[in-house]
Amino acid sequence: MKEQVLENRKNGFVVMLLLIVLEAAAVVGVVFAGISLEEKVTGGAVALLVISIVWLSVGWVFFIGLKVLKPQEALVLTLFGKYVGTLKGDGFYFVNPLCTSVNPAAKTKLSQSGDVDGGRSIFKTKSGSTEAQLELVNKKISLKIMTLNNNRQKINDCLGNPVEIGIAVMWRVTDTAKAVFNVDNYKEYLSLQCDSALRDIVRIYPYDVAPNVDTTGDGVADEGSLRGSSEIVARRIRDEIQKKVEEAGLEIIEAKITYLAYAPEIAAVMLQRQQASAIIDARKMIVDGAVGMVEMALERLNENEVVTLDEERKAAMVSNLLVVLCGNHDAQPIVNTGSLY
Repeated sequence: MKEQVLENRKNGFVVMLLLIVLEAAAVVGVVFAGISLEEKVTGGAVALLVISIVWLSVGWVFFIGLKVLKPQEALVLTLFGKYVGTLKGDGFYFVNPLCTSVNPAAKTKLSQSGDVDGGRSIFKTKSGSTEAQLELVNKKISLKIMTLNNNRQKINDCLGNPVEIGIAVMWRVTDTAKAVFNVDNYKEYLSLQCDSALRDIVRIYPYDVAPNVDTTGDGVADEGSLRGSSEIVARRIRDEIQKKVEEAGLEIIEAKITYLAYAPEIAAVMLQRQQASAIIDARKMIVDGAVGMVEMALERLNENEVVTLDEERKAAMVSNLLVVLCGNHDAQPIVNTGSLY
């Protein structure tokens, strides 16, 4: 199915004025024919009366063919089940009054932009104990860029750890014919494909950097992760969704990760793991710094010949300095006023 844009249909004002003039002429014709028949029955007066009454009875049907579109709106039209074209762009149009507009997603409202609820209007009337409700559904298709805030999902990463992730997808309709006729409901179809693409991509990456994990598919381990490579992951999710919704006439502008965390059942354990890793890294830095300071102290003592130490005393000094520099608490010094030996 290929979209066909109906051109040269922005003649709504001219047709509306013509219809109003014809309606007014029909009213005048009825009055004039009635006056003529009161005076004398003539064939012309009868014909004028019949034509005027027929037009007043069926002329209103042509007003149904008047269509008004705002900017970034479209209307898909069918005639007796056959696709005849699409109205695009703001303006006042006139089309065949027997044409009907089609939008199977008009009543669908997802967790996304507020203007995609189909523009439904509900009128309620009450007579005595009987209440009637009339719902008018706007069949126009929005061509604006809209945002789908996909619900958080629990997905296992490539290491089997359950993570919760949510994405926001910016999208718009580019081919109204494909969106209406190629899929049953293009909004629900988009939501389903977003869920599927998100699971396909998240299962490739670990939550955090892990050894011996290939996320690019080239057979070489890399440092890709959901937490550290969010831009790359979002781009791959966007490309994956675009491939899936191409036949629905939709364009995916951008995809962004809005929420990422470990699932609650393993969040505490993973937090302890991260804390342990941070403690190890900090201890390593402290030890490296302490060894450097001890080496510097021994070199300065030897250079200035402040004191001469044998290997045993050097070992004791190194031990004491490392204890002081690497300890979690302040050292309690012991002053020795006696002999060093």
